[in-house]
Amino acid sequence: MNNIIVDADICNGRPVIKGTRITARTVLEFLAAGDSIEDVLEEYPTLTREDVLACQGFSAEPIS
Repeated sequence: MNNIIVDADICNGRPVIKGTRITARTVLEFLAAGDSIEDVLEEYPTLTREDVLACQGFSAEPIS
């Protein structure tokens, strides 16, 4: 999960992909809409497959 960070100074503290301002939620919304991982990577070429999978993993973690 090192690909996802939460920093109050980046995107108002929303979880983002490390080194970007792309929120995990944005990636998950693409996937929920039926886009494939390849579609997400085409839309956001700076992301890696591992980044997208990290978003999925992050969404599955219980809220503490």
